[in-house]
Amino acid sequence: MQLTSLPSNQRPREKLLAKGAKSLSDAELLAIFLRTGLPGMNVVELAQHLMTQNQTLHNLFNASIDDFCAQKGLGTAKFVQLQAVLELSRRYMMEQCQRKAVFNSPQSVYDYLTLELRGLQQEVFMVLYLDSQNRLIKEETLFYGTINSASVYPREVLKAALKNNAAALILAHNHPSGIAEPSQADKLITNKLQQALQLVDINILDHIIVGGDNCVSFAQRGLI
Repeated sequence: MQLTSLPSNQRPREKLLAKGAKSLSDAELLAIFLRTGLPGMNVVELAQHLMTQNQTLHNLFNASIDDFCAQKGLGTAKFVQLQAVLELSRRYMMEQCQRKAVFNSPQSVYDYLTLELRGLQQEVFMVLYLDSQNRLIKEETLFYGTINSASVYPREVLKAALKNNAAALILAHNHPSGIAEPSQADKLITNKLQQALQLVDINILDHIIVGGDNCVSFAQRGLI
């Protein structure tokens, strides 16, 4: 069926203008991004097909360029556009963290870190440096690989915190397995970093673990 044959309230663009973006399904939002369909398949049908094939937006957005372009209706141009949209989203969330004290809006931090870390296939350890008002100074990935006492060096975290004139830190790392629960190694290295940073009056406000679309906060769990 041609898209123009659908009632206006079923066309994604018209529906968004009338009711707002939140009223649209994942497939409808994807259809707006795709813009055009294929012969015999309008853009909404194509979007629904891609959602069925990929099961989740996460799978589609984190597909390699080869896997992405191998799918019907997609190609290098769409891959580039999508990566640009995702990067704009990350930068927007970073701005939200920089404009306000992060613990006035912890959900902004969780959303940003989830978007930043959830699709990575390798474990990485990030630090968010905060000023005395708990506003974000910058974020930095310090270590790569399995997070344990052998691969995360308190001395390097301390040096980086002092270099960035941080008053407090938020630690974050991902679990590529998709399970966000903290391991014993996670707890041990957090404790070790706390002890090292307390010597120079720098507080660790939280350690956030991202696994898939979920994240676990040490602060909320009472582990910090």
